[in-house]
Amino acid sequence: MKLILASGSPRRRELLSLYTKDFAVCASDFDEKAVHAATPAALAEALARGKCLAVAGQNPGCLVVGSDTVVELDGEIFGKPRDAEDARRMLRALSGRTHQVHTGVCVSNGTTTESFVDTCRVTFFPIPEEEMERCIASGEPFDKAGAYAIQGQAALWLDRLEGDYYTIMGLPVSRTVRLLQRFAGEKLAGQR
Repeated sequence: MKLILASGSPRRRELLSLYTKDFAVCASDFDEKAVHAATPAALAEALARGKCLAVAGQNPGCLVVGSDTVVELDGEIFGKPRDAEDARRMLRALSGRTHQVHTGVCVSNGTTTESFVDTCRVTFFPIPEEEMERCIASGEPFDKAGAYAIQGQAALWLDRLEGDYYTIMGLPVSRTVRLLQRFAGEKLAGQR
């Protein structure tokens, strides 16, 4: 069964390739703005499900994995920043504070669909203004929830985390692999 990653994210592609190199990438055209949920965690799961099912509907007979990440601070959702000022607002709010990162994952074979959400708590040291401005000038924040990449310049600000590091990057690898294995048996394992 052909495996499809329903995401254009290079980070998710890199993380899924830790499990198998044998997959296709098909970014979803799912309308994320139409999704509402009771909590930020539920939103991450609903977005992952929407992306996954949109691609699964266009690719019958394939196994599709979709994922979405939401950053939450005090109940407020921090998506991808609209511009430099929005990135600055988010990073200033996260500076010296603990926030949560929720990544939803959904897998579907067209008949059966399962999803989950994984949450990680992230604490940043206070972010120096000059580092924040350098990060924004680099363009790094603009395609990332919360305006940061933990594997990028935000590594300079990380005080501690509780949970799966890969959840922050956008795909909790070990839990995703276990879900894929339930769907596909061991057929995908070792196809590096």
